[in-house]
Amino acid sequence: MSPAEELGDLQAALGGALGELPTAGGAVPGPPDAAKPAGDAWLEVPAARWREACRAARELPELQFDFLRCLTGVDRPDAGRIDVVAHLFSYKHRRGLVLRTSLARAAPELDSVAGVWPAADWHERELWDLLGVRLRGHPDLRRLLLPEDWPGHPLRKDWQEPEEYRGIPTRRVARKTAGELAKQTYVATRGLGRGGKDA
Repeated sequence: MSPAEELGDLQAALGGALGELPTAGGAVPGPPDAAKPAGDAWLEVPAARWREACRAARELPELQFDFLRCLTGVDRPDAGRIDVVAHLFSYKHRRGLVLRTSLARAAPELDSVAGVWPAADWHERELWDLLGVRLRGHPDLRRLLLPEDWPGHPLRKDWQEPEEYRGIPTRRVARKTAGELAKQTYVATRGLGRGGKDA
């Protein structure tokens, strides 16, 4: 089966479960001598159907994407949206799939899929922590990497790092470059030989 046919089958199976065909995209082409494309096929589903699409991707016998490789997001401020991307793998069918959806950047909110793939729990916490995507129905939505009172979400492209956090500077002082260090004169002091005696 060709990658295009495989993608068509995935699209039809998920579309049958949702009652509407998701938008499909081909896999990234690999080297000319490769038997299969280098990347996974992708399907884009409406945000309102996210959890339903994820559950169908896991449970439908012809799909069975039982492994969540990664769940992350991409900030697209010029388009006014945040894309959420789930990289999936089916051990039974030995193939991958990427599910995508888009959210309004001003108030990104999506249903949690931690009940579909338990590993999504921490992925979703990171999505909240770094991009500010709220996950409805998440069992424990709180920051994962940063303190609860950290200002903003650092993977947003317009985020500005604060000068300090609770009185602690957040930026390091610029260090000298290798060229500047090479120009420095070093003076060896006397008395550094064995046993404190001059060598």
